Amino acid sequence: MKKTMILAVTAMLMTPVAAMAERDGATLYNTKCMACHMTGAAGAPIFGNAEQWAPRAAKGIDALLVSATNGLNAMPPKGTCMDCTESELKGAIQYMLDNSK
Repeated sequence: MKKTMILAVTAMLMTPVAAMAERDGATLYNTKCMACHMTGAAGAPIFGNAEQWAPRAAKGIDALLVSATNGLNAMPPKGTCMDCTESELKGAIQYMLDNSK
């Protein structure tokens, strides 16, 4: 009984950790970024378009992270992904850069 109780409590405590697992760049792009970056809405650089991404890539990932975090032009802060961590945003940016060469 005691062992079962310990396992149950441990499982309950681990649930929030599992729920907060970090999303990868592709997942974040496909759920949060794609609407604008697939269509170019409001001037967003289009995913896969090397010409549009080249000047942004030249700024470096840290500068792009600042822009994404604070918002830039028509893009709202965090691109409306208010629950995104800095690491997740960086992953999404890197995913878009890697696929736009």
